Amino acid sequence: MKRQHFGLTIPYMINIKPEFVMDAKRKRKSVILSTEDWDHVVAALEELDDIKAYDEAKSASQEAVPFPQAVREIRQRYKT
Repeated sequence: MKRQHFGLTIPYMINIKPEFVMDAKRKRKSVILSTEDWDHVVAALEELDDIKAYDEAKSASQEAVPFPQAVREIRQRYKT
């Protein structure tokens, strides 16, 4: 389920309660979140980053490499 929250579409239900710091003209200057809310935001951003990396990997025109071969190649790169 998606919901709109302060102009952002959140892909699943997160109950975030931001507090805003306003200037004299009541313009938003900063946001204050609880550490629990911040942890939810970070987790959501990390998940989105993983999804983006997955999508990029799937769209690349590279052939699949078996896992043991990939591990060998990575280890060889770090030895030099």
